[in-house]
Amino acid sequence: MVIAHVAGTPLSSSSFACKNQPISSSVPQLQKISASAPSSASSRTATRRRALSVFVLTTSLSGLIQQLSLDNSSTSWSKPTGQNFVELPNSGGVKALDLRFGDGAIPADGDKVAIHYYGRLAAKQGWRFDSTYDHKDATGEPIPFEFILGSGKVISGIESAVRSMNVGGIRRIIIPPSEGYQSTSQEPIPPNFFDRQRLFTTIFNPTRLANGEGSTLGTLIFDIELVSLRH
Repeated sequence: MVIAHVAGTPLSSSSFACKNQPISSSVPQLQKISASAPSSASSRTATRRRALSVFVLTTSLSGLIQQLSLDNSSTSWSKPTGQNFVELPNSGGVKALDLRFGDGAIPADGDKVAIHYYGRLAAKQGWRFDSTYDHKDATGEPIPFEFILGSGKVISGIESAVRSMNVGGIRRIIIPPSEGYQSTSQEPIPPNFFDRQRLFTTIFNPTRLANGEGSTLGTLIFDIELVSLRH
């Protein structure tokens, strides 16, 4: 499924780094994409990367919900998106903002789903600890993250978000610690050792947990694109 794409100058990987600066009242101008798919796999990859990266968080969690509102007048998506984060039903407190509605199927438990994502840690001012675009195959193409919905191997906040998405949709979610990592074996796991160590030593820091900081240490922010599903 090819998603809506962002027009403009391609961004380097350094563009995804979080910066402590306020978010403007509108998102960058988007260009409507025709129904035909790009002619090559590399074009599809580059365009998908730009589509998702435009929404990468550039501020800390303290101002996230107040500042992350989207100006729909500057978009050309086929359907309007909501203006504010909403709590997903039966999610344990996961909040979501649909950046783009998909028009494909909605997954159910037992389906194998593939997603692209950017994962960030609120306790580190939105530090990006992992991205599927950093996971490449032998040809250099990014590899989507695949999992069986409802298997329990993935953090529950991601499963809650994906359950109500359509294929092709992009959603930003704020995951509270109770719906995030409960152990170092839950997926998705950053493949880079140093990123993985920094992530888990922050979330499971015994001293800070003892000081009552558990309600903030494990808060996660994910931008997710539901790429495909198989029944």
